[in-house]
Amino acid sequence: MTYDMLQRSSGIVSGESDLWCTYAAVRTLAWLGRTGDLPSPETVAAFLASRQNPDGGFAWSSGMSSDAWATYYCTQALADLPAGSRGPVRAPSSDWVRSTAHADGGFAMTPGQTSDVWATYYAVRTLVEIYGERPPEELFGWLAALQAEDGGLAWSPAHAKDGTSDARACYYAVTAWSTATGGLGPLPWDRERLTNWLRDRQSASGGFTFQAGDGTDCLWATFRAVSALSRLGEAPRDPEGCIAWIRSRLRPGGSFTRWPGYPVADVWAAFCGVGALRELGAALDDIADAVVATVLSFRTGQGGFTYRTPELASDVLTTSAHLVAGRLPDAAAHDALRWTESCMMPNEDGIMYMPGRGSEVRCTLWALSAGAFGDDAPARSRIADWLTGSIQNPDGGFGYWEGRASDMVSTCSAAEILHRTGGNRPADALRGIAEYVATCETAPGRYANVPGGRPTLRATLQALRALRRAGGADGARVDEALARHRVRGGGYANESNRVPDLLSTYEAVLTADAFGIEWDAGHLSRFLDSVRTADAGFAWTPLMPTSGGPLADCLGRRLELRLSPERHPLPPLALS
Repeated sequence: MTYDMLQRSSGIVSGESDLWCTYAAVRTLAWLGRTGDLPSPETVAAFLASRQNPDGGFAWSSGMSSDAWATYYCTQALADLPAGSRGPVRAPSSDWVRSTAHADGGFAMTPGQTSDVWATYYAVRTLVEIYGERPPEELFGWLAALQAEDGGLAWSPAHAKDGTSDARACYYAVTAWSTATGGLGPLPWDRERLTNWLRDRQSASGGFTFQAGDGTDCLWATFRAVSALSRLGEAPRDPEGCIAWIRSRLRPGGSFTRWPGYPVADVWAAFCGVGALRELGAALDDIADAVVATVLSFRTGQGGFTYRTPELASDVLTTSAHLVAGRLPDAAAHDALRWTESCMMPNEDGIMYMPGRGSEVRCTLWALSAGAFGDDAPARSRIADWLTGSIQNPDGGFGYWEGRASDMVSTCSAAEILHRTGGNRPADALRGIAEYVATCETAPGRYANVPGGRPTLRATLQALRALRRAGGADGARVDEALARHRVRGGGYANESNRVPDLLSTYEAVLTADAFGIEWDAGHLSRFLDSVRTADAGFAWTPLMPTSGGPLADCLGRRLELRLSPERHPLPPLALS
């Protein structure tokens, strides 16, 4: 694969700050002792604080549910900012973090979801390092169950039984243990087997891979592997070779790139490069000025950061939204589609949200719906194999990316992708999807996003569409759900039947069409009139006066096309 399209960045830019990028930028500056170089740390603090919900947790975007990952990133980045710039302390987050704990000792990303090592790591670091609290004693038994037969650590005890070890899982588990014990407690794993497994991920070139069998060394994997070894009091087999490989990722006069052949210096490469060299005790003074200058060039007007200079920071969801809405002329659409197809990690055959980030199920569905790989059957086959061979969880469902616990948005997206990619879809994969969906049913015909969650219209419709792709679902359940959430003035509401929203209305029409259920065109037309904005965009709800951005504009435009005489079908998109 070449990355020329990424270098030129022919995708579409949102211009918005991203929480992942903002955390990575602030953390990198903190490791270099350079947060004082931030021109306006107060604006960074304001961006981070805007993600907090009334329940005390933080979310990836305003209006989304709280998430353990976002909560750690926000609280840690705020703590890293210079004193006096962090703003007033709002509600503490530790009670919300504890609400994600399971009796088995692990933590989930959201209350009710299955435990995974990503969430457990973030929860333990938030409780111990931010709030000075102790995690439950059951944590250590859960961590102990992560060791797989090959000696490495897996995403969850269930993954460990399947033998899925990963350098990231090793880092998150070892760091959770180290954080909880100060590195002095009994090690819950066989040290020699774990250390050997981690060291075996180093290649002759000096870098590391995530898993056995991966073909490309990656700076992300290298940082996580050397960090885990450091917390175990160990080192790579070839530390000098590792330092040389990391430094070979530097661009002349600038910051780091992620893997050989990848041309773009991004914020995660800076984070991983600086973090890995620190863990190895290597000098940073000679590169600090260039790294700081590069990272500071990633600031956006919103106060946070994106992954590269904002004018080139395209992302897959925004680009796909423009393509799906038909807003690009032919030549630009062609280039944008090729750019989207280039957004794959080495060793992962899904499509990323931003280049350099892990492949995501939801973004892969948006990209395929926009036309990516439409004439490339081998590529579609690789995507299907990635879904069923690498990231389907032991419970049968799918998370956003590899190792994250299952949720309905991702599981429905995976079912749609398997349908789109064609071929012989493995019966086991479809049976697993049906089994996971069943665990989210709270009452007959009512589903939540995760087991134990609250039922909503969108989760219910996603569940029924996933079941349809997996072998069959009862259309009468769709009728019942639509009737419960139909708003008299137009549109559908995700909860109750009072305030309609664009995303729920899109999914309502999409699902009704999929099951051959008739719907009222006048009812939909009245709703679209209520969310159409003065600038020809669409708001997420009638309560908002302005456009919700490219994603909302895309969904609104597609609903308009569905109402047109040509009755253009709706792409099977899922967002939240």
